[in-house]
Amino acid sequence: MNKIRFALLRHGVTDWNVEKRIQGHSDILLRADTVAKYRTRRLPNDWQTVPWYCTPLSRTRETADALAISPVTPQPDLIEMDWGDWEGQRLPDLRNVLGENMAQNEDRGWAFRPDGGESPQDVLVRVQGFLARQISTHGAVKFGAITHKGVIRAVYAAARGWNMMGKIPDKLDWECLHVFDWSEQDGFEVVKLNIALISADGGAV
Repeated sequence: MNKIRFALLRHGVTDWNVEKRIQGHSDILLRADTVAKYRTRRLPNDWQTVPWYCTPLSRTRETADALAISPVTPQPDLIEMDWGDWEGQRLPDLRNVLGENMAQNEDRGWAFRPDGGESPQDVLVRVQGFLARQISTHGAVKFGAITHKGVIRAVYAAARGWNMMGKIPDKLDWECLHVFDWSEQDGFEVVKLNIALISADGGAV
């Protein structure tokens, strides 16, 4: 049985992150201070020599470049969840405007869907498709990807058996790597969460 091991790292901070705006497929650049911060960091040693992917959105490529990850290959299946008509808005504002309809939507867990967008289940399906193609082409490979919060949450939820409702079972540090296994037989498994980046000069971060 082929099992694939992969590390996921969220991109660095954008202005929309600071403003708590929903980004989705909107192509928002990293903040200059975030780029400077990530230039002082590197991947953990055992993840420096594996293949790395990013998504078609600039914020993941910029994160990879700041961390000196090269080469890095864009992979559309790892892009953030599409938030459709809600991109650029804030969740508290949407809750105020949409009221009970929003509450019922959020209570759907895996089936939650923004107007004109994707559900977390949709995200997981395309990630699984990418993993299946990796195994069929390369076998039991190990790789890393700079991706997005929605993608990492979907993979984590599948691996942890979380229905995406209520409080998340583990606190995820969005500046750390999260490592998972996947096979067609066993699905997703958590290997290790919150693996810190290291200092570019070899010292502690």
